[in-house]
Amino acid sequence: MHRKNIFVIGLMAVGKSTVGKLLADALKLPFYDADHVIEERAGAEISWIFDVEGEGGFRDREEQVIDELTQLDGVVVATGGGVVVRAANRHHLASRGTVIHLDCPLEQLLARTERDKRRPLLDGANKKEVLTNLMCERGPLYDEISDYRFVSNNRSPKKLVDQIVGTLRQEGLIG
Repeated sequence: MHRKNIFVIGLMAVGKSTVGKLLADALKLPFYDADHVIEERAGAEISWIFDVEGEGGFRDREEQVIDELTQLDGVVVATGGGVVVRAANRHHLASRGTVIHLDCPLEQLLARTERDKRRPLLDGANKKEVLTNLMCERGPLYDEISDYRFVSNNRSPKKLVDQIVGTLRQEGLIG
């Protein structure tokens, strides 16, 4: 079992990439942002992939990248918010590392995504309604595979990472 791996999951805009990078730096581990890997391989932004291939095409690409990244050893991976919609992804994440669920109150997610143009699921939509629905749909899936849940709330990313590192140390998952 690859218990040295740490996978960061949660809804869009909760801080997965920021916290994941800081966590990797703190633990001196390589960091991968799954969405960036998908974009690099496609040679295009995720919004373009959604436009051209639809959500299904994007999810196919995501599933392949998650399978590959979770097979590495000693890495921190920040996932996309919808990674949990596919059972294969949930299985790979849960069985190949420690899963950290970052959560955030709806009001903060709305503020963080207010001017964001890079999130296809929010494009031209009622953001509050979409985010509320995503919380309801994905929340149980995040809970199903997460080992730990942290609320990114108003704390700085650095303080959140300190709390995560402290918890992982206390649990004997890191030295």
